[in-house]
Amino acid sequence: MRLRPRQKTFVERSVAALASRGNTLGVAPTGAGKTIMLSAVTGEMIGDGAKACVLAHRDELTEQNRAKFQRVVPGVATSVIDATEKSWGGQVAFAMVPTLARTSNLADMPRLDLLVVDEAHHAVADSYRRIIDRVREANPDARIFGITATPNRGDRKGLRDVFDNVADQVRLGELIASGHLVLPRTFVIDVGVQDELRSVRKTMSDFDMAEVAGIMDRAPVTDEVIRHWKEKAGDRQTVVFCSTVAHAEHVTEAFRAAGVSAALIHGDLAAETRKAILADYAAGSIRVVVNVAVLTEGWDHPPTSCVVLLRPSSYKSTMIQMVGRGLRIVDPEEYPGVVKTDCIVLDFGTSSLTHGTLEQDVDLDGRVPTPGEAPTKLCPECKAEIPIAVTECPICGCELPREGAEPIDSFVMTELDLLEQSSFAWVDLFGDDAALMANGFHAWGGVFFLEGRWHAVGGAKGKATRLLSVGERIVCLAQADDWLNTHETDESAFKSKRWLKQDATEKQLNCLPPEFRRDYGLTRYRASALISFQFNKRDIRRLVTAAEPERRAA
Repeated sequence: MRLRPRQKTFVERSVAALASRGNTLGVAPTGAGKTIMLSAVTGEMIGDGAKACVLAHRDELTEQNRAKFQRVVPGVATSVIDATEKSWGGQVAFAMVPTLARTSNLADMPRLDLLVVDEAHHAVADSYRRIIDRVREANPDARIFGITATPNRGDRKGLRDVFDNVADQVRLGELIASGHLVLPRTFVIDVGVQDELRSVRKTMSDFDMAEVAGIMDRAPVTDEVIRHWKEKAGDRQTVVFCSTVAHAEHVTEAFRAAGVSAALIHGDLAAETRKAILADYAAGSIRVVVNVAVLTEGWDHPPTSCVVLLRPSSYKSTMIQMVGRGLRIVDPEEYPGVVKTDCIVLDFGTSSLTHGTLEQDVDLDGRVPTPGEAPTKLCPECKAEIPIAVTECPICGCELPREGAEPIDSFVMTELDLLEQSSFAWVDLFGDDAALMANGFHAWGGVFFLEGRWHAVGGAKGKATRLLSVGERIVCLAQADDWLNTHETDESAFKSKRWLKQDATEKQLNCLPPEFRRDYGLTRYRASALISFQFNKRDIRRLVTAAEPERRAA
């Protein structure tokens, strides 16, 4: 398995920081391949036989981290410390924090050279600190590496007691530009309550949600919310964030009264009930899921392509977490027929007005930027000063072009050239930019244009040809490139190899249709790509054409 170029940079910077500082924090949002980078850093740090432990706070994360590590760093023995198994036998142990933090289990922990903290914003919690302090006590030279998507905690506790530097930060704009997240289209909609919301008092953790509910939980406001949702996103699977359970109940009832299938999730529901509701939402039988502080983090349903904010957020990290629920790209094999090209964000509060963009600055001391300093721009029609993130003027309704709209959009407009960044050479098969392919020793990937959509298709030795993505060109290129990275090694990424420019062999020419044999400038690599296409043309055509008739908008 290979890393993307940006992932390699992240790993290199993290390893360098660990070598010079003894600890470091890496920041990487959803879509960056956080677990892959975590695994690669661990692999680099244990090359001389060092012993490591990777912490996570949930069973599924422990299992996920171990499985990904075994793919990224094969051949290294691993073991698990959780409720059912407590083994330090592997060179790298994957531990559940609630289990390892118990005194008896900490006493059995061997001397570690590296401690890796996944979801590192939890690192200052008591259970984590017991583990970290025990590791440092046993080995003062132990390295501490943390990785998180949300380094700024809502309780304003800084991470500096554990991490005194940030090695690298992958930004959302980079991931959107590289095709690993979809573009958010933000609409700030004032239903006559923004002035009231600005006066809501703050508690230690956020705005006073009971006071917010007193403003937002009114029938006329909810009716306007549903009207705007139907107008802008009525055909999309949607997650709604409310202030209180009573507010969420009323919003859910209003959606149902409007003929929209909707369900409510909140913390007082039994775990099995929440699980059943989310299963119905994932199956598509529920259009809208309304929640109160339950789906902010740790939950993803990629076909979700609309996020409705019916509560303000005093912390940018909370806003980013909420909007992030809608930015995942869709795997067509897991969600056949679903096409997702963007995410509509309907902000009926003041979060976008307060925070501006979805990019965050890291502060290890826990300081939070003063609200109200968000960058703005002028509407070209009415000249109103409006948040830099919005794509429709909330004053006059003018639709704003993406050029210069906000940092994330500017990344998209200057589109990082993935074809140049890729470790593989991409061939324009027929000279019309409608079919591109790249080859490795074990796999191939291609992107093909049909009926206004791009399609990514990949094949590998011993695996059936599969559809990787449908939608925007950059997203399809990213998925095809990731497919190659997954199935190839550094040795088989041969973009710079000399034989790319060597003439095609006689054997290759004999495998190609006559029109290609007359191309006297045909190289071995281009011939290889054309042959791969010829051999797999039937499967490619079947997958691409099958994706079109059943296409559903996400």
